Amino acid sequence: MEEAFRRHGEGGTETGVLGIHVPGGGFHIKAGVLRLGRSYFAAKTNANFPENPERHGLPTIQGVIVLADAELGTPLAVLDSMEITTLRTGAATAVAARFLSNADARSAAIIGCGNQGRVQLRALLRVRPIARVRVYDQDRLRAAAFARDLASELGLDIQVATDPAAAARTSDIVVTCTPARQAILDVGDVAPGSFVAAVGADNPDKQEIAPALLAGSRVVVDVLEQAATMGDLHHAIAAGVMTREDVAAELGQIVAGRVPPPGRGGSPIVFDSTGMALQDVAAAAAVYERAQAAGRGISVQLAG
Repeated sequence: MEEAFRRHGEGGTETGVLGIHVPGGGFHIKAGVLRLGRSYFAAKTNANFPENPERHGLPTIQGVIVLADAELGTPLAVLDSMEITTLRTGAATAVAARFLSNADARSAAIIGCGNQGRVQLRALLRVRPIARVRVYDQDRLRAAAFARDLASELGLDIQVATDPAAAARTSDIVVTCTPARQAILDVGDVAPGSFVAAVGADNPDKQEIAPALLAGSRVVVDVLEQAATMGDLHHAIAAGVMTREDVAAELGQIVAGRVPPPGRGGSPIVFDSTGMALQDVAAAAAVYERAQAAGRGISVQLAG
């Protein structure tokens, strides 16, 4: 995932996104081209229906990724997108934390205790020495299950907080991964100098970070065009408290060494993570290559 951001920061990559809303949810299509040893194209079609688990016993996210050779146009694989989307989102947060958070960060808050929250915490442990975790979810039983399961799995001190701010105020790293449509963190809710990964706002109707908090932070985005139209940055621009020019950098520019990371002063650093198509290409290519090496998968002849 770090290589995907680096290639994006160096320029020359191609990406695109399309969103379509329907009652109860929506679809988005993300596509991109990335050279990773060979040149890959991938297009992901994801459905996101937040009420599916409770109402229909179905996953919130369902979809497929089509992976192709970007030099020949040959389809290579069709992959289920649910696990890939979840894992690549956690990996993107880990890359951002590696470049934007304090190297000795030992405390984290996870706001949103679904499967994505679990992946986010596991990913953070790859790059930072997290020892203490505070978690919050509107469903307190889900938060309690998260704390119980991952404390046992990871050997961490994990406690359930009473509200998002209580989890965030005492944490070096804060991750929001919710379907919220109104801000859940505002000015004063995060510690000075902390790192916040805002993961949930992947369409214009979603929001996790209040415009005033974003305006008072140093903001890094995955893709500026996307963040300005569908991320938390979108809401800050609409509120008139930020412009695109106020964004410190895209993460890829920092990973590629073209822009220095924002200084770690008294203001928080917020990573507005809307989901970059190149993340899907990189993750799908990794799965495909490992499947090929292991002889896994079903071969299908699409053309004579």
